[in-house]
Amino acid sequence: MRVIYSDGSPASVAELRRALLAALDGGPAVLPLDPRSPTAGEVGDALRPGEPVEADTAVVVPTSGSTGRPKGTLLSARALLASARATHARLGGDGRWLLATPACYVGGLQVLVRSRVAGTEPVVLDISRGFRADAFAAAVRDLLTTPGPHYTALVPTQLARLLDAGGEATAAAAALDAIVLGGAALPGALRRRAEGAGIAVVASYGMSETAGGCVYDGVPLDGVRLRLGPRDRIEIAGPVLAHGYRLAPEPTAAAFADGWFATGDVGRLSADGVLDVLGRLDDVVNTGGVKVAAQRVEDVLTGQDGVRAACVVGLPDPEWGERVAAAVVTTGAVSPERLRDAVRAELGRAAVPRLLRPVDTLPELGPGKVDRAAVRRLLADLDTPRARDAEE
Repeated sequence: MRVIYSDGSPASVAELRRALLAALDGGPAVLPLDPRSPTAGEVGDALRPGEPVEADTAVVVPTSGSTGRPKGTLLSARALLASARATHARLGGDGRWLLATPACYVGGLQVLVRSRVAGTEPVVLDISRGFRADAFAAAVRDLLTTPGPHYTALVPTQLARLLDAGGEATAAAAALDAIVLGGAALPGALRRRAEGAGIAVVASYGMSETAGGCVYDGVPLDGVRLRLGPRDRIEIAGPVLAHGYRLAPEPTAAAFADGWFATGDVGRLSADGVLDVLGRLDDVVNTGGVKVAAQRVEDVLTGQDGVRAACVVGLPDPEWGERVAAAVVTTGAVSPERLRDAVRAELGRAAVPRLLRPVDTLPELGPGKVDRAAVRRLLADLDTPRARDAEE
């Protein structure tokens, strides 16, 4: 298995792309790692690249999931290519892609795979020193010099930055035939902003175990099947599935059975099969016997003026079992009571954050994926009896 470090620079992406294309053609499996991650060495060691790789594996995608423990998702060339073909079928045909997210994660890898399927050369945005709206606009201009359709994949945070930048950045986003959003839920307020600016956004749901997004705007891609298991847990089947975890037979058996993958998410299906993702199983806060979906509270908070991002978790409470707590990233002074009133009006009293704290940024596990465990620790440190009395 080849270990390839990609820091988001065009040179490192080119090296990873060569290795990936070889793996898709039956060459050595690839383990992509982000050298900027403080745990890259730990993840690499845990996945033991020197030992033989499991059969039918083209790429081992590192993921910590919700536990923080390194895992390696085993993806075959067949699964990766099935996902790419189904994506093009849904978006409107083969096209040329702009890579604007880290290629060492499944969302970025799939941009490279889709380009291979389409027979096109991807445009690579240099994100080795971060994502910049002006650089994105320049990359889109390059992309548009060749026939389309023209696509990119972003995380919601990047889309928000493009809208905040306005001008050429927003115009560049609107010039694309589709922007696939993944890595985190797309807040309703952000979708409305994007659509108001003429940007064609597609909210995707999926994970490394499904070779990336496999449900677009609630509708599964061709060949993908959905069902709800116990506790309304979302389960997925189809040709896009991984075939397990690297050197981890017990976690593999727990998650993959009879052609189905049991996600860690809760959802509901409409009568016509449209999926509504309610959030992580672990992120449902049980407060006083009422189950509150953290993502629903986050959607309300981020829909308020002045709130850029939010993360909602449950903290232990001696009376209620758990209390709803929220960390919010704001663009200025925002009244906590206004935010609480908005949650109360839309979701009811039980969903109102009893602890609500402004933060500069939300810690991340990967691009666009909030580290909820870190947020929980942060809020727990702030949840002192004195602070509790002040809140209540």
